[in-house]
Amino acid sequence: MRPATRFADPLHVIGPELDSLLGVLRDDVNLAVWERSLSASVRHFLQAFMARGIDLTEACSLEVQDEAVALQLPTLTNLAADIPGYSDFMADLKHLISLFSCLVDARTVGVRLRTLEQAMCPRWHVDKVPVRLVSSYVGPGCEWLPEQDVVRQALGSPAVDKTMANARAEKIAEGHVALLKGERWQGNQGRGLVHRSPALQTGQRRLLLTLDWLA
Repeated sequence: MRPATRFADPLHVIGPELDSLLGVLRDDVNLAVWERSLSASVRHFLQAFMARGIDLTEACSLEVQDEAVALQLPTLTNLAADIPGYSDFMADLKHLISLFSCLVDARTVGVRLRTLEQAMCPRWHVDKVPVRLVSSYVGPGCEWLPEQDVVRQALGSPAVDKTMANARAEKIAEGHVALLKGERWQGNQGRGLVHRSPALQTGQRRLLLTLDWLA
């Protein structure tokens, strides 16, 4: 695992090993990224799924007990269970949910899986949550800013993007898994990761997974 890289406080831990995600537990870190590669089976499933042009919105609150994940996504099952690799994709989802719940000791996890054709949150912002897992299975991941390029006084303003127009946006790649620390993580007030959804070109689509720590 690469050591945390100092842009300015806070720090970011980014690397190809799974234990890169442990970095988010450090008080001085507000972003941890696992630069993973999806399996061939999952990639083939995703390619076939997106080729169908399905508009998907799945959202549920999941009780996690002893890392056992009983995930049910009825819309996805109805529309895509016949695609080769479906079971591997579901296993990957359950793996991420288990990792997330174990990492933060969550009993209840909010799960959202959806296709997107435009930027969901196009302005620079911070999340009012303790921590959120974000992974774009298909399409570009979210953009984020090193602290040295952030003007926190502008957050929440309609002019926030204009104020930080010259900021050097970093990008999370397709398939990578990111833990974004928000403002409600204990001791992280005023230090939440500043990020936004990526702009999409005409005809471009994403399949985005987000996990939230509800209890």
